[in-house]
Amino acid sequence: MQRVDFAFQQVMQYLNTQSQGRTLWLADENTPSNVPLSPPNVDVVCNRYDLFLSLQRAGWSCTFGDFTLYTHSDASFDRIVYRISKEKPLVHHLINHAFRLLKKNGCLILIGDKSEGIKTFSRKTASLFQTPLVERKVNGSVWVSEHIKSHQTSDTDWLDDQNYAELRAQSFDNGKTYYTKPGIFGWQKIDKGSAFLIDQLPDMVGDISLIQGSVLDLGCGFGYLSIELAHYPIQLTSTDNNAAALLACSENLIALGNKGQVVPSDAGAQLPSNAFDLVVCNPPFHSGFSTSSELTQRFLNQTARLLKPNGIACFVVNQHIALEKLAVSYFRDVKLFADNGHFKLLTLQAPKKQKDSI
Repeated sequence: MQRVDFAFQQVMQYLNTQSQGRTLWLADENTPSNVPLSPPNVDVVCNRYDLFLSLQRAGWSCTFGDFTLYTHSDASFDRIVYRISKEKPLVHHLINHAFRLLKKNGCLILIGDKSEGIKTFSRKTASLFQTPLVERKVNGSVWVSEHIKSHQTSDTDWLDDQNYAELRAQSFDNGKTYYTKPGIFGWQKIDKGSAFLIDQLPDMVGDISLIQGSVLDLGCGFGYLSIELAHYPIQLTSTDNNAAALLACSENLIALGNKGQVVPSDAGAQLPSNAFDLVVCNPPFHSGFSTSSELTQRFLNQTARLLKPNGIACFVVNQHIALEKLAVSYFRDVKLFADNGHFKLLTLQAPKKQKDSI
């Protein structure tokens, strides 16, 4: 049975409450894709491509991007609704912008679970807005706080968002520098699973000379796998669902001389079938604040569709994820290539015919 998301229910309750003015919904990674039809006078900004597509289909006025929000004028909204994100700098960034975007006497509504830090963020917001903290417990450990904008503030009053909006060149332990930023998984370090995959990739495909043709980095993040692959004689495509990841990956490939193309997609669903000789993937297994096996299956399903009949997919996953058991529903040839005690490498070949989505 699927767990009821009481925080999202609160978001929808506020959005469906008639407001005489203009409402902005800041929809982050914790928002489910099966959204209802749009109420009137609500704009949405989101950083997830799958959510953006779902919102468009449901009739919402939606913008996809990395929450820059500079295209919106100061004091342009009467109400802003935001369920807090996982990444602290992003939460601070959006609270700061909410203050800027609200009209005088406009209201910012923060929603989240106590375990997600809602109580702390509400206190910080009350301090920024210089108003008493007004919060209430709505269900279980879900809390809501409302913050009325009654004054202007100076830049020195903003919450520390670590310059969230800016890509930054970050030096990593391998001696290389990558463009990255908060909001991207593993943005301050090379993922050990991805490094394991790149190190073993020539042997996984059979020989280094076989790393050629059309190659897809599925779920590219800031682009570590793509950067390492870009040195081979390939036609590279990198894709991700997260707007910040797409920006960083694109900047990293530009620094290498415009290697490959970077495109948004929901686990590759928007890419052409039977198009790739090689797919590399370090799939996410979290969706928002929750672990999702359905997400892993979606990556496998799309990989089977995207791979050429004679192609090969090389996956790396945490040791506790039973990818080999899930993969047999999508591929006739599933091999556990290596296990270093922390991560497993698998090769997937001979894709079975699949539906376009799961």
